[in-house]
Amino acid sequence: MNLDYAHVRALAAVIREGSFDRAAQALNVTPSAISQRIRSLEDRVGRLLVQRTVPALPTADGRIVVQYAEQTALLEHDALARLGMLADDGPQATLPVAVNHDSLETWFMDAAIRFSAGSQATLDLRSEDQDHTATLLRNGTVLGAVTTLAEPVQGCRLHALGSMRYVASCSPEFHERHFAEGVNAQSLGQAPVLVYNRKDAMQARFARKYMGKTAWQPPIWWLPSARAFVQASLAGLGWSMNPLALIQQELDKGTLVPLRARAYEDAPLYWQHWRVNSDTMSSLTDAVLAASRQLIRRSRP
Repeated sequence: MNLDYAHVRALAAVIREGSFDRAAQALNVTPSAISQRIRSLEDRVGRLLVQRTVPALPTADGRIVVQYAEQTALLEHDALARLGMLADDGPQATLPVAVNHDSLETWFMDAAIRFSAGSQATLDLRSEDQDHTATLLRNGTVLGAVTTLAEPVQGCRLHALGSMRYVASCSPEFHERHFAEGVNAQSLGQAPVLVYNRKDAMQARFARKYMGKTAWQPPIWWLPSARAFVQASLAGLGWSMNPLALIQQELDKGTLVPLRARAYEDAPLYWQHWRVNSDTMSSLTDAVLAASRQLIRRSRP
C-alpha cells in the first residue's frame, strides 16, 4: 500500500499548526481540501489518525504517519540541496524543534545562528518547559528537542549537553525582609515566589528540601518569561530559581543574592532528535552541541 504524499503532508500540517484552518493557510489550500485529504488518508489506512480537538492531536497511528511525513520532507530538502536544485525564492525546509524556555533565553539562539550559517533550512522553535519538551517529540510535533529526559524517546538519538545551573535568588531587600532568620519551612511558606507556569516545578523542588511535612503554599506570582523573572526579582516581587547565565552580572554586583549558601540546582539537559540520515539534522545537531559547550555548565562525572 502506498501513501499519497500530499495527504500525509496535510496530516503533518494539521498537527504542526494545531488546526485544519491553519494547516490550509500553511499549504495554501482550502480547509475543505485539507479535510478531504485527511479523510482519504484515514480511509486508505483504515484508522483514525487525528483527534479533532483544539489543538488537533495525532492518534498513536497518526504519530507514525506524521513522523514519516516530516522525515520525508527533510530528506527531500537534503536531496535537492545535494543536487543544487534549491531555489532561493522557493519554499525551504523548516525543522520543528522544541526548546525549554531558559535555553531559548540564554544559549540556544547561538545554536540557531550557527545552523543558519551552513544551511538553507529554517527552524520552527516551540518554547516549552524542559520537563515536557519530550512530549512534543513523542507525538510527532517536532523533529528535535532540548529536554531533561535522560532516556531516548523511541526512534530518537540522544546527546548529553551538560547541566544548566539555577540559583535560588532574590533582591537584598527581599532577603532581609523574608529570610533574615534563615531559609526554612516558615520563611519559604510566607515569602512570595515567582513561577513560570503550572508546569514549572523547579521552585517547588527547591522548597521541598526545607518544608518537611509542611505543605508549601506560598503567595505566587505567575510570570511566563525568564527575563521577567529577573526583572521581578530585582524589583523585590519574590524569589525564584533564576538561570545563572541570566543573573551572573546581578550576582556579581550584589543586586541579586542567593537565598543561602549553595542555593542552586543543576538541571541536566539533553538533545534528542529522530533517527534520520539527514545532512540538515546533522548540521543542526553539530550547532546545538557547539553552542551548549560554550554556554551550559558541563556535567561532572
